[in-house]
Amino acid sequence: MSNLVHHEEMAVDSSENGFENENLSRGDISNIRPVPRITLQAFCETEQVAQVLNAAANDRRMVKAHVKVNMGGIPAAAEFYEIAPTPNLIVVESLLSGDELMADLARLANNCDGETKVVVVGHKNDIAMYRELISNGVSEYLMAPLSMADIMNTVSDIFVNPEKGALGKVIAFIGAKGGVGSSTICHNVAWAISNSFKNDVVLADLDLPFGTANINLDQDPTQGIAEAVFSPDRVDDILLDRLLAKCAEHLSLLAAPSTLERTYDFDPSAFNNVLEIAQRSTPYVAVDLPHQWNGWVREVLSTADEVVIVACPELANLRNTKNLIDTISDLRPNDDIPRLVMNQVGVPKRPEIAIPDFVGPLNVEPAVVIPFDPALFGNASNNGQMISEVDAKHPVAESFDVLAQILTGKAELKQEKSSALGFLSRLGLKRG
Repeated sequence: MSNLVHHEEMAVDSSENGFENENLSRGDISNIRPVPRITLQAFCETEQVAQVLNAAANDRRMVKAHVKVNMGGIPAAAEFYEIAPTPNLIVVESLLSGDELMADLARLANNCDGETKVVVVGHKNDIAMYRELISNGVSEYLMAPLSMADIMNTVSDIFVNPEKGALGKVIAFIGAKGGVGSSTICHNVAWAISNSFKNDVVLADLDLPFGTANINLDQDPTQGIAEAVFSPDRVDDILLDRLLAKCAEHLSLLAAPSTLERTYDFDPSAFNNVLEIAQRSTPYVAVDLPHQWNGWVREVLSTADEVVIVACPELANLRNTKNLIDTISDLRPNDDIPRLVMNQVGVPKRPEIAIPDFVGPLNVEPAVVIPFDPALFGNASNNGQMISEVDAKHPVAESFDVLAQILTGKAELKQEKSSALGFLSRLGLKRG
């Protein structure tokens, strides 16, 4: 086992916070950095710890880690590694303490490679034992019962380089149906985050054949996302910086080529590298996804920090929204369900599903409801402007600020609900 230096105050924090945690299935996992490609093998003694480890292994932040959960505790681990190579991380659970625990760990240590990290899950709230374990090379001691946050935070703390800083937040936008305005919503929210909050944003237009971000932002870049995705081995911070078109002080664009000179067929992981590099360089990455379903769209949705579904109030949109919410929730079982934006509400003479009837089967409140306003959106589109550039005080511009607040975590839940109800009220719609 390799030694990991822990300051005295870290030991105290672990005893006060980690040892007294309630038995939560998830805990706060929202700010955990994704774990790199490591091998993790666990040997548990209780079903609760095994279940939490299995649940953590299926989380999107652990997708690169190869995790195997076994039963049998430290004795089974020591026996197993007598003939098998040790992984990057071993997690062992023990019901023992004191000399008995140290004796079991000594046997395990004899079979461990020098670079292998060991995390012990125990059932004794003993700060003296904690300090003894750390001084003997154990990377961390966790008190059972565990939450997913306990496990994932620990693995992330051990293997993620803190010098890289926090990863930016990826926000993926997808339409429930073609033509519902998902791209327009994405572009205006990216603008709102960058302009209203002065946060750096990269807008990635992944609709390579038909993307409109360059038109909506009045840009004509010669390079963009295609150069990155077709040469993934060349992509680094320097190349990405060259490919970005500066749209405003805090907004940069990875433009789609918007040509039909070639087909755009990609492997599921095709966009992972460029989005990860963008995350390392900017606080927010807004991803404009095309309305299609393939491996790489599914992959982006499964790994994004936030997903926004844009829908109009009609039957096909309701069906597709339900399918998207169910599928994305299955792909991201430990994340909040996607946000819903109702767009183009109140089209004259168009039969519509009332908002309460639309959202009822979905069990989700709309984050914002945006009314149909062809003159406002048409003028903005034709002039290569955002809505707030056309009329910063317009209620629709305010709705993009509200959505930006929600997606960046700058708004409380109460504000989210009141904003949605406010727009419903403005549209003269009644809630059931």
